[in-house]
Formats: sequence, structure tokens, C-alpha cells
Amino acid sequence: MAVLPFKPSPFFANKNRAFWNLQFAGWGAAFLLRALSALANGQPFDLLVVILVTTIIGFSISLILSVIYRRLISERPVVAWGVTVLVLLAAVVVHATIDAWVQGVYYAGTRETTFAQRFIGLSYIPLTLLGGWSALYYAINYFLTVEEQADRLTRLEAQATSAQLAMLRYQLNPHFLFNTLNSISTLVLLKQTEPANAMLTRLSAFLRHTLIAEPGAQVTLAQEVETLQLYLDIERMRFENRLRTHFEIEDKAMEAMLPSMLLQPLIENAIKYAVSPQEEGARITLTARVVGKRLRVSVEDSGPGLKVPMQGKLLDLSIGDGSNTVSTGVGLVNIRSRLRQAYGDNHLFETRSTPGGGFTVFIEIPFERAPKDSKKAALNSAEQPPSPTPGYGEGQKIGSEA
Repeated sequence: MAVLPFKPSPFFANKNRAFWNLQFAGWGAAFLLRALSALANGQPFDLLVVILVTTIIGFSISLILSVIYRRLISERPVVAWGVTVLVLLAAVVVHATIDAWVQGVYYAGTRETTFAQRFIGLSYIPLTLLGGWSALYYAINYFLTVEEQADRLTRLEAQATSAQLAMLRYQLNPHFLFNTLNSISTLVLLKQTEPANAMLTRLSAFLRHTLIAEPGAQVTLAQEVETLQLYLDIERMRFENRLRTHFEIEDKAMEAMLPSMLLQPLIENAIKYAVSPQEEGARITLTARVVGKRLRVSVEDSGPGLKVPMQGKLLDLSIGDGSNTVSTGVGLVNIRSRLRQAYGDNHLFETRSTPGGGFTVFIEIPFERAPKDSKKAALNSAEQPPSPTPGYGEGQKIGSEA
């Protein structure tokens, strides 16, 4: 997967332009500061020419330093800092030498100072200016490097998350597909073409819903329920009256946004561990309501539950050891990962089971109302429920169970 291009801060979007802007601004400010200081101390106006010349010299030397530093910044720290100190000292000597010569020409015949005196007296100016310039140059470049690495890491994490979401979204339970196709095959062999066609139609509709949406996309709870109905229609043809469902969803909650295909693994998990192993089947209840600014969703089944009581946050894939291990389903772990990726710590994901039977999953996420377009789409979907399965005889059991 290709890494997305680095997008730096707006000011540094064009590094070349940012460099020249900082060059002119920085050296212009240095000239202005020295000029105002000279005028405030009663120096003659023509001294500004000398200050301008020395400022231009510093500006030119800094351009040479930028070329050298650009090569050093990718070297090992010992080499980079060692050579930087030597180059900076050489630049200070050159700058101070030119300043001393210029000031010697300017003050010729008016001040009795030697070149060495002028050199020592003026060396602090280039040392301060060029030293500060060098520190700023490295600081900005290291900042951009760190920013680029952080941006690249963020984008890699986003792409990894997108890939993981795609995997979770496209990951259908092999047993579900196998049993559905096996059921269709059985109906075909029994020459019951109408229920076989109905099951195949519902399977294709379910696959279309699960594959067309982008990974990480959000849908309304109404759209999620529509997808659940397609899935449950298929499972009802396999389990008949052993699979009993009950939905308790507030009207306001139907408008809530949540990650697509978030609830289907919970229903699938309940069917696998509650409905399938029991001769009498089980009842699955989906509840959703809005409390304040939070959406609370729970999926509860009347199955055997876990062999040990559990209440609180899901921590492991399984509970127990050896032959007593009870799987809580990889789907629960996938949902926990998706919630963490979508909401960070601003969510709640808990499971609860009692020795008497039953298993409940609680989800609480921020309530985000759907946009108007999503509401309209959800309304249209709600007005067109899946058609009943034709020609499927009551009490007839087909296919194998997961």
C-alpha cells in the first residue's frame, strides 16, 4: 500500500519560499535592530551604510552555511555537530574580519585602533547572529523532520486501520457461507426452487450491503438494522422457529450514526453460541436508546452463556483453559478494535454473562445524528422491507448447522 504524500504546515508547504521569507525577515530585523540602536546612541546617520554592508555580509555567509548544513543534517550526529562547530567558527572569523576591515575604513583617521582590537571587539556580533541563525536552521529542519515522521506514522496507522477495517468488513464467517450455500444446494436437490431462489436472493442482497460500503464508513442505525434483517432472513430459513428475535429501538436512536456492520457480528455470535447448540434455540434481543448525548446498544441472547460468570469489559478471546475453554468469539474482539479505532477512549464495550444462562453485550458511543441525506436514505430503506420467503414449509429443516 502506497504511503500518502507528506503535508507539512502551511508556512512550510513550500520550503524554498519559507527559507527566503525567513532569511529576509531575520536579517532585516537584525539590520533594523542595529540601526535603531546606533541612532539611539547618537551615532552618525552614515553609519547605517556600514551596518547595511555587514548585514549583507552576514546574509551571504548564511547562504553558504545553509548549503553546508543541508549536507551535514543527514550525517551521524557526531560528524554533523563536530563539522558544524568548525564551519560556524570559520564563518564567524570571516565575518568578524570583514567587519573589522570595513570599520577600519570607516573610522580611518578618527580612531586609533588596531585591526586586532576591532576584530576582537566585533566578533561577538557575528558569533551571536550566525550562532543564532545556525541554531534556528537546525531547529526548523529537525522540526520538519519530526513532523514528517509523525505525519507518515499517522498516515501509516490510518492506512493500517483502513486495511484492518476492510478485513473486518470483508471477513464473513466461513460457517455462515458454507451453511447458507449448503442449504441452497439442499433445496435445489429437493427441487424446491422458490425457497432456494429466495435464499440466494437474500444472500446476494446481504453480500451487496456488506461489500459496497467503504471500510470505516458510518451508517444510520436504521440502515444497520436493515442489513441485520437481510442476515436474519437467511438464518431464519436455516433455524426456523429456533431463531427468535426482538428489536426494541427508539425512533431517535434510528437516526444515530455508527460504524457499518458493527452489530452483525454480535448477532452472528449469538446465533453461533446461543441458537445453534440448543435444541429449543434461543431468543436474541437488540435494544437501542439515546441517553443524553450517548447511544446505548445491547445485544442479549437466552443461550447457555459462559461456563463461568463474567461481568465487565471483555479482556480475552477465551475464558477458562483446556477443555473448559469457552470462546467469546473473534467477532467481539474485532468490534472492540473497531470501536477503539473509531472513538478512542470515548466509548464503552462490556459483556455480561451469568451461570443461569444468557450473554449480553453492551455498547455505548457518542450520539451523532445522521445528516439529512442519510435520514432520507434510511427512511426509504425502512419503507421497503424484505419480502417474505415464498414456498418455505413450516417445520421443514434444511442444511447443516454451524
